[in-house]
Amino acid sequence: MKKIALLLFPLLLVSCGQEKQDKPAVQESTMNVMSFNIRYDNPEDSLNNWRYRKDRAANAIRFYDADIVGTQEVLHNQLQDLQQRLPDYGVIGVGRTDGKEKGEYSALWYKKERFEVLDSGTFWLSETPEVAGSKGWDGACERVASWAKLKDKVSGKECLAMNTHLDHVGVVARREGISLILNKVKELGNGMPVVLTGDFNSTPESDVIKHITNPEDPGHLTDARTVSPVVYGPAWSFHDFGSIPYERRSLIDYVFVGNGWKVLKYGVLAEMENGAFLSDHAPVLVTVE
Repeated sequence: MKKIALLLFPLLLVSCGQEKQDKPAVQESTMNVMSFNIRYDNPEDSLNNWRYRKDRAANAIRFYDADIVGTQEVLHNQLQDLQQRLPDYGVIGVGRTDGKEKGEYSALWYKKERFEVLDSGTFWLSETPEVAGSKGWDGACERVASWAKLKDKVSGKECLAMNTHLDHVGVVARREGISLILNKVKELGNGMPVVLTGDFNSTPESDVIKHITNPEDPGHLTDARTVSPVVYGPAWSFHDFGSIPYERRSLIDYVFVGNGWKVLKYGVLAEMENGAFLSDHAPVLVTVE
């Protein structure tokens, strides 16, 4: 009897080991993409200030196992805080004011273990997109888009990831800014699968979102929410640290996909930790394959 038990034991070890090896293959076929406006480090935010939220923000990215994260309103000290807390991620982006470290970043994060960066850059949403610090049209602020061509180290699949933050005041700036972005997607992506993340300061019924998703445009993108078989969370993303009544909250944060991605899941992560918020926006998380 003892001999039989000893013979069975190695078989059990082999079986468990094989099961463990098979699991990553499923995960590698999918990709989690997050859009997350982290709210700039504003001293007037009191208990919602960044110093109280930075650990929660980083832990959310790690917990939801985001492979690509488009963040908005990131000041340089916040970038450093996240780099310290997210050592497994690389980041692409520059400060919008000087093209270096001054002003907000639209920082694009990616898992270093999974992706190789083939090319990357930043352009300004203005009449002179290559001029650092240029302000476009009727915009109140400088606005940028950060992008990267990424190659999955396991599957070999390449994709274009882009992240932005449209102006909150300028109607023309939003309209022209998104036209510039869509042209850049065509130019840089050259038909490869694309994910576009960001705070678009525009609701789903706005001209800006309709322009992005216009089916008559061969280069149009799709709002992941509209095609996902699983939709989780509220129909809004901006809540201003809970101060806006539910019925007046808006969906202005998005993940758009194009050129071959299949959306599996979509969620707005409107969660709290002991009564404390991640940000004044709820992150949007999408799983694609």
